Amino acid sequence: MIASTTVPASNFVIPLPEEGVFLGRVKLADGGYPRVVTVREGKVLDITAKAAPTVRDICEMDDPAGYVASVEGKAVADLDAFLAGTAEGVELLSPVDLQAVKASGVTFVVSLLERVIEEQAKGDAGRADQLRGEILELIGEDLSQLVPGSEQAMAVKAKLVEKGVWSQYLEVGIGPDAEIFTKCQPMASVGHGAEVGLHPISTWNNPEPEVAVVVSSKGRIVGVTLGNDVNLRDVEGRSALLLGKAKDNNASAALGPFIRLFDDGFSLQDVKEMEIGLEVRGEDGFVLDGSSSMSQISRTPESLVAAAIGDHHQYPDGLVLYLGTMFAPVQDRDGAGKGFTHKLGDVVTISTPTLGALVATVRHSTGCRAWTYGTRALMTDLAKAGLI
Repeated sequence: MIASTTVPASNFVIPLPEEGVFLGRVKLADGGYPRVVTVREGKVLDITAKAAPTVRDICEMDDPAGYVASVEGKAVADLDAFLAGTAEGVELLSPVDLQAVKASGVTFVVSLLERVIEEQAKGDAGRADQLRGEILELIGEDLSQLVPGSEQAMAVKAKLVEKGVWSQYLEVGIGPDAEIFTKCQPMASVGHGAEVGLHPISTWNNPEPEVAVVVSSKGRIVGVTLGNDVNLRDVEGRSALLLGKAKDNNASAALGPFIRLFDDGFSLQDVKEMEIGLEVRGEDGFVLDGSSSMSQISRTPESLVAAAIGDHHQYPDGLVLYLGTMFAPVQDRDGAGKGFTHKLGDVVTISTPTLGALVATVRHSTGCRAWTYGTRALMTDLAKAGLI
C-alpha cells in the first residue's frame, strides 16, 4: 500500500529541469503492479516492459540512461499535475524498488559536531547550545580541511580525547572508517508527496536533506536522487546503540521525486557541486530555510560507496546510499535555547535545480499508512502480469 499524498499543491511545484534522463515509479488507480516511468516533453510515461519490469533491472544495465531515453512509453499523467499531486488515477512512489536502502553518517563537519553534541547532551535540547560553544572552543581548528583518517585528523581526535570530549561520532567523522547503516528495507521507502514518520516517543528530531546515489550490484553509481533521512536526535543522543530505533521507522525514509540517471550531460562531478535547499513550514507559522553544499563533504561519494559494497559485502539487487547531511537545524522554535524540533503537520521541501524537489508532510510513524506492499507482493503482481 502506498503513502497518502497530503502536501498542498502550492508546495509541490518545483519543476524538473528540461534536460536529463529521469526514472521513477508510480501506482495507478486500477491497482496491480507499480509502473516504471520516465519523463519526456512534460509527460510521465509508463515504460514498464518484460525486459525491465523494475527500476532495479534498469539500473543493472550497461547503459541505463540510454535505455530509458530510447524505450517506448505510454503517457499516464501530465508532469506538472503529477508533481502537484493533482493528477487523477496516478500516484508517485519512491523511485527505487528492490535495492537495499543504506545511509552514511557523519560525513560533514557540521554533522560531526552536532552528533557529538547530541551524545554529550544525552537528548536534552536545552543543553545543546551551551555544548556547541564549548566544543567549538576546544577544537580551535578548521575541521573542514581535515581528511578523515589522516595524521592531522588523528591529532585533532587526540586533542579532543585529552579534553574529555571523546565520542563515537568523532571516530566515524574523522577516523579511517565511514559509518554505513541500514535506513530501511527494500520497498519500504516513501516518495514525493508522502507522509514521513517520526516515532511517537521522540520530542527532539529533524529532517536530514541529503543526496542519495543509486548503485548497481557491481558497485557502479548510475544515478542520484534526493532523500530525507528523518532523524530522532533525542533517541540517538541517548545511545549510539539506538541508531536503528532513531533511523528506521515506518515512513522514515523518503526518496525522490525521480532518479536522475548519469549521461553525457550529467555526471558524478555535478553531484559533488550541488547546493541542496531545505524548507520546513509549520502549521504554527514557523518557517526554517537553509542550504548546504555537497562541496563540503569530507568523504567522497566514491569512498562511501566503496565502504558499503565490495568484496566485503555484496548487494545483488544494488543499493541506494544516502550520502549524509551537513544541515543540522539549530534555529529556536519554541523559545530561546530550545533549538529546532519537528511538529506534526510540518511540510518539508528538499530541493536542488538539477533534481527538482522532494516534499513531505510530517506525521507520527504510527499515523502514516502502514507498509504492506513488499517484495513478495511485487513479484506476485509482476508474475500475474506476465512480466517475469
